[in-house]
Amino acid sequence: MGAWSARHRKTAVFGWLLFVVLAAALGSAHGSVRITDAESVPGQVSRAARILDEAGLKSPAGETVLVQSATRTADDPEFRTAVGQVVAAVNGTGRAAEVRSPYDTKAVSADGHSALVTLTLKGDRTEAADQVQPVLDAVAGVQRQHPDLTVVQLGDASSGKWMRDQVGNDFARAEWTAVPLALGILLVAFGALVAAVLPVVLALTAFVAAAGLVALGSGFLHTSGDASSVMLLVGLAVGVDYCLFYLRREREERAAGRDAATALAVAAATSGRAVLVSGVTVVVAMAGMFLTGIATFKAMAFATILVVITAVLGSLTVLPALLSMLGDRVEKGRVPFLAKLRRPDAARTGGRFWNAVLTPVLRRPLAATLLAGAFLLALAAPLLTMHTAKLTFQQQLPAGNALVAASQKIEAAFPGSPAPATVVIKAVDIDSPAMTAAIADLKAKALASGRMHGPVEVTVHADRNVATVDIPLNGTGNDATSNDALRTLREELVPATVLTVPGTEAPVTGDTAGSYDFNRKMGDSMPLVFGFVVALAFLLMLTTFRSPVVAATAVVLNLLSVGAAYGVLTLVFQHGVGASLLGTAGVGAVESWVPLFLFVILFGLSMDYHVFVVSRIKEGHDRGLPTRAAIADGIRSTAGVVTSAAVIMVAVFSVFGSLSMQVMKQMGVGLAVAVLIDATVIRGVLLPSVMTLLGDRNWYLPRWLNWLPDLSHGEPVPPAGADRGLPAQPVGPTEGARHRRAGV
Repeated sequence: MGAWSARHRKTAVFGWLLFVVLAAALGSAHGSVRITDAESVPGQVSRAARILDEAGLKSPAGETVLVQSATRTADDPEFRTAVGQVVAAVNGTGRAAEVRSPYDTKAVSADGHSALVTLTLKGDRTEAADQVQPVLDAVAGVQRQHPDLTVVQLGDASSGKWMRDQVGNDFARAEWTAVPLALGILLVAFGALVAAVLPVVLALTAFVAAAGLVALGSGFLHTSGDASSVMLLVGLAVGVDYCLFYLRREREERAAGRDAATALAVAAATSGRAVLVSGVTVVVAMAGMFLTGIATFKAMAFATILVVITAVLGSLTVLPALLSMLGDRVEKGRVPFLAKLRRPDAARTGGRFWNAVLTPVLRRPLAATLLAGAFLLALAAPLLTMHTAKLTFQQQLPAGNALVAASQKIEAAFPGSPAPATVVIKAVDIDSPAMTAAIADLKAKALASGRMHGPVEVTVHADRNVATVDIPLNGTGNDATSNDALRTLREELVPATVLTVPGTEAPVTGDTAGSYDFNRKMGDSMPLVFGFVVALAFLLMLTTFRSPVVAATAVVLNLLSVGAAYGVLTLVFQHGVGASLLGTAGVGAVESWVPLFLFVILFGLSMDYHVFVVSRIKEGHDRGLPTRAAIADGIRSTAGVVTSAAVIMVAVFSVFGSLSMQVMKQMGVGLAVAVLIDATVIRGVLLPSVMTLLGDRNWYLPRWLNWLPDLSHGEPVPPAGADRGLPAQPVGPTEGARHRRAGV
């Protein structure tokens, strides 16, 4: 493919540009179809959403206004005046469908110093964030009139608006920070402006094209905001890395004295093949998320697969064409002082740092293996205490946020779950005496259970034969107390009351129910996803290198890398160790979808480095170098590009770790830590030490696996000076026999 692109340069370049423009234009014209509540998580929550949708009942966004005084009670005239002004001001906006005074609903705290004005906004919940600003302004106006009182608003729309605006600002900042960071690192790596710009431009165009394809595909596989975020994160990282691998190899061959055509041919046969295998591995890993059955994960998997395929396609087609066009002009815009900092032979020898690391590792491989393994196991140890949960918005938002402060004040004055569980009842005749009695019985049993509390609100839609019963649960909403209350409601109270009426459906939904169903579905699917990804990654490595030993080594090292990342994630975000350095605090849990997401992403991305490094080691081995010499040559010759690629990934992921939302911090830090560990401890210490200990057993292939296809692209031309500095160790008869048996 690379050779064809080099021969048909204009066709490849203009074909790529046409593809990007068409994908973006068609995607924009089609628009994105978003995941709905009815399809988000299989189970009672989605069934409840489907019943309401089929009945044409739109769930309005609810808001609460807290009026509170440290000295006055709700009966005080000034307190009553403030409450009345809130009701009048909100009604005056024309955006509220219903406003209820606490003096009508009895929503006054036990100590009498707090009261809640409840309201619902007009229109659908999905549009509420666009409608809530006038209401927020009205409430703020009452607060200014009564500085001695606390008048604050909280609800679905106000929190949704804040999150939407903040996430938009965060991602705009991330985009404007990550791209210059990647460009700066590439400039240091190449020392030339053109060579540095090329990978960034290709990565961005791949992302634009993939975004258009995701929008087009959302007609049959709905997408989400999380999917777009992940696509940007992964697309920028792998897009730059793939181009970097290819470009560095081509430059290395040119520096070794090869002509332009030969340098491109060698890069295509080596780095091009490594990019293809790495891309396939990432795609396979991401495909594992389809097995969860969760719509958000399916959207993430689809978006990431498309951006990785697009990045691989660009690296294997338009990049060789551009390199063929530019020739040595790719070195234009050289920065003089950067060139002086690099040793001329650094590309082959790995530079001073990696030589200093690798020399003792190869001299004492057993000690290096034990020390590095112990270090990674120590990092992974906190994993044993990991607790996952679907974080509440109080946990998601940064400390000191006004919405969090309002929530804490409401929770202190009115203890209990911040959002009720809702029983959605669909009956043959919702007004029948039997159903009316069953609903009353459900209400009474809920209050008598000791795990739920009032006020219990019943809303009947007689013309739709649907009713909703809102029952506040004890606990914080996602703790064990709330989950126990939810199970009691679902497994005992609902079956014993409303479900005794024939022909009735009564799924239980709400924030707690959504979190519980999501976590349960995640727990059930994780072993299947993990097994799928590990098994297919093993098979891919086995097919690529024709060695079960190399494949098993890759899987074990990747599992160690992921385990260490999990341990750091638990230590920082669950237990709060070092969290203040990231501008956050321990929230007592890791977001429930983050571990699975990190696993599939990291398993795919780690293979980038593994395939690239081991491919180079195998090149040396296939040229006749002894295994130890091939390992030394492979690690040293790839150290620079792996370091550059890792620094770019860590920088991009760290930007996401600096965003406001807790889940973005967890995702960014988890990915950054794992990539850093993988590129240093794993590839620089454990991989060479383990392969050195295994020796020629690395290339062992049982006879019954001789049917495996040989995916090598012929013998690449060895770069000039490839054997410089390596001891001359001719292959003896015994070693040669082992090579033949391995089928290499």
